[in-house]
Amino acid sequence: MELSKIKDRYGIIGNDPELDRALEVAVQVAGTDLSVLIAGESGVGKDVIPQIIHQNSPRKHGVYMPVNCGAIPEGTIDSELFGHEKGSFTGATEARRGYFEEADGGTLFLDEVAELPLSTQVRLLRVLQTGEFIKVGSSKIQKTNVRVIAATNVNLRNAISQGKFREDLYYRLNTVPINMPSLRERKGDIYLLFRKFALDFADKYKMPAIRLDEEARQLLESYRWPGNIRQLKSVAEQISILEHDRQIPAEVLAGYLPSDPVSSLPVKSSEAGADYLSDRDIIFKILFQLRKDVDELKEAVAGGGYAPKSHSPLLISSGDVQVHDSEVPYVTDTTAYEEQPAVERSSLSIQEVSADFIKKALEKHNGKRKAAAAELGISERTLYRKLKELGI
Repeated sequence: MELSKIKDRYGIIGNDPELDRALEVAVQVAGTDLSVLIAGESGVGKDVIPQIIHQNSPRKHGVYMPVNCGAIPEGTIDSELFGHEKGSFTGATEARRGYFEEADGGTLFLDEVAELPLSTQVRLLRVLQTGEFIKVGSSKIQKTNVRVIAATNVNLRNAISQGKFREDLYYRLNTVPINMPSLRERKGDIYLLFRKFALDFADKYKMPAIRLDEEARQLLESYRWPGNIRQLKSVAEQISILEHDRQIPAEVLAGYLPSDPVSSLPVKSSEAGADYLSDRDIIFKILFQLRKDVDELKEAVAGGGYAPKSHSPLLISSGDVQVHDSEVPYVTDTTAYEEQPAVERSSLSIQEVSADFIKKALEKHNGKRKAAAAELGISERTLYRKLKELGI
């Protein structure tokens, strides 16, 4: 079957070569009974592969049963998979058929297979090797004819080295490996997927579809997307519902993209990457942080509140340079603030330095705001706000 028909049938958007390769392997292996192991991060759409395999196999008229191994408590997983006899444990008031018995003649999809306890892995290996299993509380061997497809977002080789996954089971499941690429590896597909989701939600909520301007599109495609397609769909839905304007600029989109936690941590010179910061850069970075603290202090004063005296001091360390926020004048009311010209002069000079440092970071990274934000030790959203405030 042609890939275009597969994509249309299962609603798959994208033309990434790695995605196409995964689909091609799924179609090629569908006519066999080989075990398949699908690897990929959470949210990449691994669950579509077993559906493609099942629907294009001789088992397509049989049962297709997806099972999330990570959602079943460890104490009941054997009973769920293999069934149990009446009275085999407390609460077993009647006999129960397990998934391997229910899916006889069909396909069983074991998602998050790495979550299976070791004792259950032994039982699973036996089924894969012999087609035999024993219900919990029984001594009778039963046969089943089930094709097993497994998926995981865990590096199973690491799990094997840590004693959490059986090596023999890994090789038995991994007869045919299929890798689903992450969304950040499919940059050319990100905007296509976003447009599809935007149109779907526009139809669902009876409203015009949202659109991204060019800068917002660049931000969309440069974002890391740790939650992959699932996260992209969620962002498209949030913006569709919450934003009144249908044309979405970059600064609005940035508000829906969680910042990388690493970029929000205080920066130390030893963690700055391959390029060591100069002493001037270090001073600029400290002053930039102080400017942020002063801005927050102004906002607190303007709102009639004040910063608590128990506020823990901020320490930015780089070599021998250390600055505490205790050095920033503490203000309790607007009158006192207005009577301190030294603070105002300091904040103005810091603003000039902030603009200079932002420009320097942008020039260093060829205008790439994500990289510049990481260099400055702030989130992209904060950088957008600073650019607007400083008129850069």
